Amino acid sequence: MTTQQPTRLFGRGSWTETQRVASVLRRETVGGALLLIAAMVAFVWANSPWGDVYEAIRDTRVGPASLHLDLTLGTWAADGLLAIFFFVAGLELKREFVAGDLREPRRAALPVAAAVGGMLVPALLFVAFNLGGPEGALRGWAIPSATDIAFALAVLAVISTHLPSALRTFLLTLAVVDDLLAIVVIAIFYTDELSVPALLLSLLPLAAFAFLVQKRVRSWWLLLPLAVATWVLMHESGVHATVAGVLLAFTVPVVRRDAAGGPHAGPGLAEHFEHLLRPLSAGLAVPVFAFFSAGVAVGGLSGLGASLGDGIAIGIMVGLVAGKAIGISAATWLVSRFTRAQLDENLGWPDVIGLALLGGMGFTVSLLITELAYGAESESYDHAKVGILAGTVAAALLATVVLRLRNRRYRLIEEEESADADEDGIPDVYQRPSAEG
Repeated sequence: MTTQQPTRLFGRGSWTETQRVASVLRRETVGGALLLIAAMVAFVWANSPWGDVYEAIRDTRVGPASLHLDLTLGTWAADGLLAIFFFVAGLELKREFVAGDLREPRRAALPVAAAVGGMLVPALLFVAFNLGGPEGALRGWAIPSATDIAFALAVLAVISTHLPSALRTFLLTLAVVDDLLAIVVIAIFYTDELSVPALLLSLLPLAAFAFLVQKRVRSWWLLLPLAVATWVLMHESGVHATVAGVLLAFTVPVVRRDAAGGPHAGPGLAEHFEHLLRPLSAGLAVPVFAFFSAGVAVGGLSGLGASLGDGIAIGIMVGLVAGKAIGISAATWLVSRFTRAQLDENLGWPDVIGLALLGGMGFTVSLLITELAYGAESESYDHAKVGILAGTVAAALLATVVLRLRNRRYRLIEEEESADADEDGIPDVYQRPSAEG
C-alpha cells in the first residue's frame, strides 16, 4: 500500500507554467509602474493651482447622445477602457483553470479560498466601522475587497525582492480570481436599474462572437464590431459594461482541438488575444483610468485630515491593510488545516503574511467600485478615494518591511533553483508535465 504524498502549499508548479507566469508578471510590472506614475500625476495636478483644468478635462463629455453614450472622459475610462482590462483578466483566469496548473482542483483550492477570504474579511471590517454611519455609507462595503496585481508587482519591482516563483504565481492567480469575484459583485450589487430587453439583446452579438472564436476566426473587422455591440448593449442594460469584457473572454478557446477532438493541436485563441491586448491593457487602459480616478483634491492638510478621519476612509484603510492580511492568511491556514496540506519546506507563515499584505494594494477595481457606490460628485466619493490611496500605501510599506526581512531567504531559494538544472534545462525542483499534457 503506497502512502500519498501530502500536498505542498506554494509548491513549485510545472516549468512551462512558471515560465509563462514569469512573462506575464514582467509585463504587469511595467504596467504597474505606469499606473503609479499616472496616479501620482493626477493627484498632484488635482491639488495644484491648475486643479480646475484637470477636472474640466476629466468631466468633458464625448460620444453620441442618441445611444446614451455621451459620457465624460472619466466614465469612458471606467466603463470602456476597463472592459479591456477585464477581458484580459478573463482570458488569464480561463487559461489558468483550463490549461494551467490550476486545472487540478487541489491546486486551485488555495488561491480561490484565499481570494474569497481576502474579500469577505475586508468587507466585514468596513461594515463594522460604518454601522450607524451616514445614510448610504454601507454601499461601499466592497471597496476594500479588491487587489490590484499591477500595483502589487510594481511594489515588488521597487523593493527588488526575490519572491519565489510559486508565491508570484499565487499572487497573480489570487488577483485574477479576485477580479472575477469583483465583477460578479459589481453585476449583482451595483446594478441599480436593469433593462432586461437590452441585456437579452447583448447575448446575440456575444453568441456570434463566441461562434467565430470557436471557429478560430481572428479577423478584427468581424470580431471587434461584435465585441463593441456587446459592450454597448450591456451598458444600455444597466449592468456595468465591464462585465461584457469578462463574458467575451470566457468564450475564447484556450486550447486548439485536433481532428479527433482532443486538446493536442496547440494553444487556442486565448494566447493570441492575450499577447495582443495585454500591452494595451497594462500600458494604456489601466494607467488612463488611474489618471482620471486618482485625482482627488484633498484641500490641504486640514482637508486630508478630515478625509482620513471619516468612517468610510477608515473602513477602507482597515479593510485593505488588516482585512486583506487576515482574510488571505486565515484562508490559507484553513486550507492547510482541513486538507492536511503543508507549506513548502522552504517557506513559512511570515511569507504568507507578506503576500497577504501585498494583496491589500487595492486600486483599479476599488476606485471603480467607489464611483459605483457613491457617485463621482459626492463627498463620500472623495473620502473613499483618500482611504484607498492611504490604505494602499500603508499595505505597500508593511509588505515591503516583511518581504525585505525574508529577502535573503528568497535569494537562497532562487540560487538553488538556478543551480539545480538537468540536461533538459528544466530545474529538477519543478514539476514536469505529465505524459498527457
